Amino acid sequence: MLNFNVAPVKNSTGEPVWKVLIYDRFGQDIISPLLSVKELRDMGITLHLLLHSDRDPIPDVPAVYFVMPTEENIDRMCQDLRNQLYESYYLNFISAISRSKLEDIANAALGANAVTQVAKVFDQYLNFITLEDDMFLLCNQNKELISYRAISRPDITDTEMETIMDTIVDSLFCFFVTLGAIPIIRCSRGTAAEMVAVKLDKKLRENLRDARNSLFTGDTLGAGQFSFQRPLLVLVDRNIDLATPLHHTWTYQALVHDVLDFHLNRVNLEEPSGMENSPAGARPKKKNKKSYDLTALDKFWQKHKGSPFPEVAESVQQELESYRAQEDEVKRLKSIMGIEGEDDGAISMLSDNTAKLTSAVSSLPELLEKKRLIDLHTNVATAVLEHIKARKLDVYFEYEEKIMSKSTLDKSLLDMISDPDAGTPEDKMRLFLIYYISSTQAPSEIDLEQYKKALTDAGCNLAPLNYIKQWKAYTKMASAPTSYGNTTAKPLGLFSRVMNTGSQFVMEGVKNLVLKQQNLPVTRILDNLMEMKSNPETDDYRYFDPKMLRGSDSSVPRNKSPFQEAIVFVVGGGNYIEYQNLVDYTKGRQGKHVVYGCSELFNATQFIKQLSQLGQK
Repeated sequence: MLNFNVAPVKNSTGEPVWKVLIYDRFGQDIISPLLSVKELRDMGITLHLLLHSDRDPIPDVPAVYFVMPTEENIDRMCQDLRNQLYESYYLNFISAISRSKLEDIANAALGANAVTQVAKVFDQYLNFITLEDDMFLLCNQNKELISYRAISRPDITDTEMETIMDTIVDSLFCFFVTLGAIPIIRCSRGTAAEMVAVKLDKKLRENLRDARNSLFTGDTLGAGQFSFQRPLLVLVDRNIDLATPLHHTWTYQALVHDVLDFHLNRVNLEEPSGMENSPAGARPKKKNKKSYDLTALDKFWQKHKGSPFPEVAESVQQELESYRAQEDEVKRLKSIMGIEGEDDGAISMLSDNTAKLTSAVSSLPELLEKKRLIDLHTNVATAVLEHIKARKLDVYFEYEEKIMSKSTLDKSLLDMISDPDAGTPEDKMRLFLIYYISSTQAPSEIDLEQYKKALTDAGCNLAPLNYIKQWKAYTKMASAPTSYGNTTAKPLGLFSRVMNTGSQFVMEGVKNLVLKQQNLPVTRILDNLMEMKSNPETDDYRYFDPKMLRGSDSSVPRNKSPFQEAIVFVVGGGNYIEYQNLVDYTKGRQGKHVVYGCSELFNATQFIKQLSQLGQK
């Protein structure tokens, strides 16, 4: 698209054509996790501007637009044509544009005498955000329109529900067009996931039927990473597991998302910058805001984003030590190079060291990049560590793991809730909700009142509990809560390296917990369907094959061989814990490839907020 929708010529050393990129907020969210400003510049993008900002005319430059085909966006584009802002216009729509809106643009171009300047109009089918090679979400703008809360509102009308489902299906359709593959769809019955499946099956089927305009023709198919075998799409409903999104986490990426301000692969930190002396005496300076991109280019992040936090702290420490050793070597060479005198010994020593120095100098850029990453992760990991210590997150994580795996608890839940030193009111609420969701027997009224009093005394808002109570009563009729396996996190001995005094991270009082691999409900469902296992949990899942001429729905899968490629999509919101669990699941399975998608990505704080809005109804 940035190359005017022409495939770039291989080995061409020509300068890129300089151009302007105009996007709306949706376009910005799609591009920002994928391309840095530098990468855009390499592709000839000199300016990137929001469609609805004040833009000056640049009459001799082509403009590439990347926007949603909404009413106000179309109006603004027509205005640009009338104002003759650019030399030529390449219009790219994130989702397919309707016939009538296309005519509006054509009329505006005619009126502005700019028909020849509208060079290309494309439907890009890119209405989803890719965060990782194996993870995507549907939207960041207006996500409350398709949120868990929106789908679960008790007073939702049929038309509102239809609109939400159409929005989700539009994005999933874009995803499969981009992938160039028609999936086989499985979903649970009687859920929002089933509504999505029915609509998506219909949309794919209609597109295949129109042979001339089908988006799934020979040339795009097989262009993706998929083998000749078709991928499996497993549509799951958030309601099958409400405990995981509330769970305190222990892996690096999930922790960053849980306790820091982290979205679309960028983390924003506030760093106090020492003290300043004012007439009134010393006081802390105002906080510096810093933001860091945590992307695939960051080797440390790629390697450790799924590791338990103590391992991350150790690794940062090791990187720092190896960096210091390299730095000392460069300094030592510099001091030797300052040798005075002309005797032979010095000269031969000099020639030896010149070679060393040359190699040291050539490794400088690498060294500086290493330094940048160490500083970045020292800052991010320190910020996470402060939360762990202040809120005793290690204790919460371990306790919740025990609840979810039905192990014996060494401390009563009431003690945890009443402990003034452990956690924020929200941490306590999360803990109690996990207990309430995971327990097979609901606590008696007397016990519940006692818990409620303790929670209120701890400053908790009880609205989320009201909703979970109704939800539990409703799901009891549907199905029992899923179990979470029966292994828990094991504490290891002390951290050797991190406990020593020279470390950046003083882990005193933080438990060194290791994770045992156990499949979360979403991973377990995927495993059953991907490997064609018979299991009461998934035996009645519906089966759709959009390629079959007649839409005969049966739960009897036609294809009997296990799938190599699968996409798991959670309707109602997902999180990094489930994503990491799926990544770990595929690690030990040769040739298997799983992509995780969700309608929105929320952390526990955002999820609790949605539950509490539902509980106020």
